[in-house]
Amino acid sequence: MTVALPGPAPAVVTAMLADIDPARLRADVDRLARFGTRHTLSDTTSETRGIGAARRWLLAELQRAAASSGRTGELAMTAELEVHDVAPDGKRIDRAVEVVNVIAVLPGSMPEARRRRYYVLGHYDSRASDVMDAAIDAPGANDDGSGTALVLELARVMATRSFDATLVFMATAGEEQGLVGARRHAEAAKAAGLEIAGALSNDIVGDPSDPRGGSHRGEIRLFSEGVPVTADPAAWQLARQTGAFADAPSRQLARVVAEVAALHELPVRPRLVFRPDRFLRGGDHTAFNEQGFAAVRFTEVAEDYDRQHQDVRVEAGRSYGDVPEHVDAAYLADVARLDAAALAHLANAPSPPGDPQLRATELTGDTTLRWTASLEPDVAGYEVLRRATSAPAWEHAQDVGQVTEATLPVSKDDWLFAVRAYDRDGYRSPAAFPRVARE
Repeated sequence: MTVALPGPAPAVVTAMLADIDPARLRADVDRLARFGTRHTLSDTTSETRGIGAARRWLLAELQRAAASSGRTGELAMTAELEVHDVAPDGKRIDRAVEVVNVIAVLPGSMPEARRRRYYVLGHYDSRASDVMDAAIDAPGANDDGSGTALVLELARVMATRSFDATLVFMATAGEEQGLVGARRHAEAAKAAGLEIAGALSNDIVGDPSDPRGGSHRGEIRLFSEGVPVTADPAAWQLARQTGAFADAPSRQLARVVAEVAALHELPVRPRLVFRPDRFLRGGDHTAFNEQGFAAVRFTEVAEDYDRQHQDVRVEAGRSYGDVPEHVDAAYLADVARLDAAALAHLANAPSPPGDPQLRATELTGDTTLRWTASLEPDVAGYEVLRRATSAPAWEHAQDVGQVTEATLPVSKDDWLFAVRAYDRDGYRSPAAFPRVARE
């Protein structure tokens, strides 16, 4: 049994999802592919080919979205290039190069929530069979034109709406060369003290078909880490003692996506995969995880490796290459709706309760939890969540009201617990997993 978010689904979110347009997504994937290659080391001077032309087009599209928001002053939506000078690394960067992310920021409308940032991202660089070949055609329609087109579409649709927390729409470069653009951004964000509360990375999200036959039209995989990659020995010890190997902030973020999808009865639902990523592969969410930020990865269910990291060709009657015809715009639009719904709920919800504690000071059959109040003024109360130690999702939610301590008549030995906040509109924060307090 999985506990459901109480309905009804917010009408403002449902209306927003209806504005996501498969035809625009189709046009964006096709346009990205027409740059020929978007290899990180490709040409930057041409107006029609290479990564330079691609990033200028992306910037213009995000600037157009920002202009449509009609905001001014500190609430103005911005779009800009984020330039990183990268030296040769002896691996996949063989000369000095500018790795340029394209970023739009929609500031939150609530002062107490504005510091929180929620990202949706995709990488706009591409590659062919030889990761160092910057000249050959590498259309990158699905990897990751699909994710980049999704980012653009969400920027357009969400720009004209208001959210409590800040939304960031980011197209990264250098992913195929070692997550370079995402790593530089996440490192700078950590150094600047930015509060990145969650990042949704979309990488290879446009093809529901299965190379073995059939389709996975109603699903997309959602990868998340269970213990933070930044966990210190004390965190590992806590996980060992409590059995909390599936409760990192990234895992709670993934659960929110699943809960929101069910609430809105979305046509594409996440298949939660309790691993950081696929074998032998990586993605930009990892760059955020490395800095201690919650981040997850969306990827289609059955990847076709003839259509990834391949020169465009026909060989022995078999077609290879990542070309636009393999991207299903209707499916991609439904993945975009899943991202948009999750972002809207996250950005409108309160922040998770602070410093949650499970009290373990005496032998008792009850369970007491304490926490500090969320900062937002519209917080209406808190819920204590619990699930069996063998369960993947939260199974029970008990409303405890506007308090910062609650005692439940169940044993802490048999359950995993967390706390979340909810506001007057019914939006709920991600779950905050408690530390064990013995004093």
